[in-house]
Amino acid sequence: MAALLDRLQGDLTAARKAQDKSLTLVLGTTIAEARNREIELRRELVDDDVVDVVRKAIKRRREAVEMYDKAGRADLAEKERAEGTMLERYLPAQVDDAELRAAVRAAIQGGATNIGAVMGKVMPQFKGRAEGGTINAIAREELARQSTG
Repeated sequence: MAALLDRLQGDLTAARKAQDKSLTLVLGTTIAEARNREIELRRELVDDDVVDVVRKAIKRRREAVEMYDKAGRADLAEKERAEGTMLERYLPAQVDDAELRAAVRAAIQGGATNIGAVMGKVMPQFKGRAEGGTINAIAREELARQSTG
């Protein structure tokens, strides 16, 4: 079983004992989503699978924050923001932009001439450690620099 899933389960037990309702709800929901993913994949989850589930949960909360902000519901936006922060501590350490930029440049030098090719080469190197949107933005900058330079 995935060590991260064990950690989530242990933290859920601790949150229940501490009667932390919001953390209990967030962790319980995330564990349920992980179990559903396990059924979907028809195999035991590994840490990468659990990281994907956590990442998707955080992404959903960020999208909800945007919608609540647009609707003028600061209270609900803050609740979603707090839940996202609770989940972020279960993600592996993020890669800094300089390391991403170096990998993108290496992919371009290796013959990747469009955004799809660059993303295809760089994403697998940083799976679970960097956001696709961040890599995409850096790749677009570097490709633009290549075409003008």
